[in-house]
Amino acid sequence: MFDNSNLKWDATYDVVVLGFGGAGASAARFAADNGAKVLITDSAPEGHEGGNTRYAGQVISTGADLDDLRKYYQDLAFPLSYDKDLMETYIQGLYRIPDYLENYLGVKPFIMRDHPESPVSKALHFMAHEYPEFRGQATHDLVAMHEGVADSALWKNLRQQVLDRADKIDVLYSTPAEHLIQDPNTRAVVGVQIKRDGKDLNVRAKNGVVMATGGFENNPKMVETYLGETSLNPIGSLYNKGIGVKMASEVGAKLYNMDNYEAYGIFHGLTPKPAKGQRSQFLPFDWPAFHQGSLIVVGDDGTRYFDENEIHRHGHIKDHGNWRIPLAPRHPYVVFDQKKYDELTGDKNAPYPEFMDSVVKADNLESLAEVMNVDVKKLTDTIKDFNHFADIKRDYAYNRDPETLTAFGDGPYYALAMVQGLLNTQGGPVHNSKAEVVDNDDVVIPHLYAIGELGSLMGRQYNGGSNLAENLIFGKIAGENAAETKDEIKVDEPKVDAESSASVHESGLGSDVVEEHYETKDNQYIGKSTAGMGNEIVVRVTADSKDDIKNIEVLKQSESDDYGLKAVKELPKEIVEKNSVDVDTVSGASASSKAIKEAVANALAQVK
Repeated sequence: MFDNSNLKWDATYDVVVLGFGGAGASAARFAADNGAKVLITDSAPEGHEGGNTRYAGQVISTGADLDDLRKYYQDLAFPLSYDKDLMETYIQGLYRIPDYLENYLGVKPFIMRDHPESPVSKALHFMAHEYPEFRGQATHDLVAMHEGVADSALWKNLRQQVLDRADKIDVLYSTPAEHLIQDPNTRAVVGVQIKRDGKDLNVRAKNGVVMATGGFENNPKMVETYLGETSLNPIGSLYNKGIGVKMASEVGAKLYNMDNYEAYGIFHGLTPKPAKGQRSQFLPFDWPAFHQGSLIVVGDDGTRYFDENEIHRHGHIKDHGNWRIPLAPRHPYVVFDQKKYDELTGDKNAPYPEFMDSVVKADNLESLAEVMNVDVKKLTDTIKDFNHFADIKRDYAYNRDPETLTAFGDGPYYALAMVQGLLNTQGGPVHNSKAEVVDNDDVVIPHLYAIGELGSLMGRQYNGGSNLAENLIFGKIAGENAAETKDEIKVDEPKVDAESSASVHESGLGSDVVEEHYETKDNQYIGKSTAGMGNEIVVRVTADSKDDIKNIEVLKQSESDDYGLKAVKELPKEIVEKNSVDVDTVSGASASSKAIKEAVANALAQVK
């Protein structure tokens, strides 16, 4: 963006990584391992970094047969064209994912094909073979850090890899990137402008800048421009706002896959409509009661638009032989009758107790249509047709499994407002197999790399775990390539800004990752846990003995603002009241609850 010749540099690093998610953490780690001094910046505050890797299900794509993997991912990409070298590099990396976890992350990977009787393997079998009609699907597989999912285990490990290299990697939270700095003659990217505490800082990157800033799912204007939608709601990180797309455009990068995104939710991407500014709550795909019986999903006009019982494929719907994400209704609803309402409210598999709180009730279809803002005749005819399909056991509209069809009763009726959950966008700058960004003529822009969901090669169909694998594979490649010393570009020695000091420049910008100390008095003990969805939870427990807990203070936590925060507020009181960590977890916040109890137990273990 900027001519570097007249800039004053505030600091210099070998490599600057923009975005502290799974891809960025991987790039920084491998750059450091190859001798680079690295700066990572992220727009999120501490505890909320991690991008979508933090919130993902933590399963990673792989496969037991290299040729099958090649066929499967070729079919996933079809009919779009793709860079064959890039795809082959990715496929080779997928095949070696189990070795990657063992060699670089230090864990014995949980390979689901090796544990067919595990509840985790059974629950995710459909995702391991998300497109069973494609070639090579039989040996496609999923890998996890352990026998568990949706617990941020992969992210915690990647983050720790960075923290373990604190002597080589500086981390700055709440410090968004704003512009790339490009040499006007060579077109090389030689630095980046970041904003720190309201001040613009120019940071020189001697060997490379790695963009790992994620997608644009939290930028409504970009979502409307590139996806043509106005009613999508993010499920993952709230900090992916498309700055990588903007910066890549400024330096002339080619963009691709800009109209592709993945959805997630029980009905091809639908989740209960959240409060404004909140992430969508995930609904488990294995909750049969919520997609069978006297229940339908209707769009903006009160009519059905898909098979409610169809297996979830990251939001994709079968469209005359092709799998595509449908246009998102502005206000879809799930509609059901009294029998189904009673079944759902009494179902122990409900994802969280407040699930039914947003359900609206109406004595008749006229009243329900008014609440839903749909045409009453269309809604009435839709339910009449559905009842007929249930009676004859044949859904002529969408071929729903006849065993899942049950006619609606005469009333009352219920409706739950839904929204299309936006898992992530895939578009961004095109990069080659070396993770180098190219321009519109497919010429490499020197010193600039892009990885992760920013310019993902997932352009059409998507199999769960593919993006996390992409983070690891190309994060390593980008980190190693960015760390290589670049001699062909000569940049003037940094000029230190008048408000900066020479020592600041020489030592970099410092790091927000610091060792913290907590004060204690008599009978007080510090306990810690990293089992939550946020970073570390720290508690101070006052106890006269292990069986006499007087008080629990939460000194540090970064759990989510919804159910995670509820666990943080409620569980310490319950533990004190019961005088034991043996209390029930907060529904919908199992990871946060586990962390609170583990931190308290850690403190109590220190009582003599």
